[in-house]
Amino acid sequence: MTLADAERFRSSRRVLGVDPGLTRCGLGIVEGAPGRALSLVQVGVARTPPEADVGARLLALEEQIEAWLTAHRPDAVAVERVFSQRNVRTVMGTAQAGAVAIVCAARRGLPVALHTPSEVKAAVTGNGRADKPQVTAMVVRLLRLTDPPRPADAADALALAICHLWRGGAHSRLEAAVTSAAVTRARTTIGRRQ
Repeated sequence: MTLADAERFRSSRRVLGVDPGLTRCGLGIVEGAPGRALSLVQVGVARTPPEADVGARLLALEEQIEAWLTAHRPDAVAVERVFSQRNVRTVMGTAQAGAVAIVCAARRGLPVALHTPSEVKAAVTGNGRADKPQVTAMVVRLLRLTDPPRPADAADALALAICHLWRGGAHSRLEAAVTSAAVTRARTTIGRRQ
């Protein structure tokens, strides 16, 4: 880690949001911290041809996600948690694409968080039942963009990154505090036994 990386880490975090999909996988990098202005780093969509073999499509997604991780060096990755849909084939492709993103992050030792769609909507709009246009409008506003990211997968990826920046950090600090308290209790108990 360079000195510049350490300074960026102290002042803000960079998160890659992934809206998984086999044909279109939204990717968005946002930098910021709770209580501070957010900045768009990059937004786009990883695409694979629907007629290609599923293995080739997953490899293509992996290559594109790896390129984003190399180019933008995020501190964490936030992936949309797959929820039940009527179309099993769509669910499978979404789950597979999400798993590729998780493996790419894990290979680099990056923390990965899974956020449900309603959690993302609540974090970005204040309403867990907000529709896509409401989420997109808030992403545009929060990142001070002139135009909405297109397609919707790109806006959703940015919303995931924003959700993680605002909620993921608090969740991580809470987990660390609980772990620290448990270690302290264990040490105290062991000390009393000796």
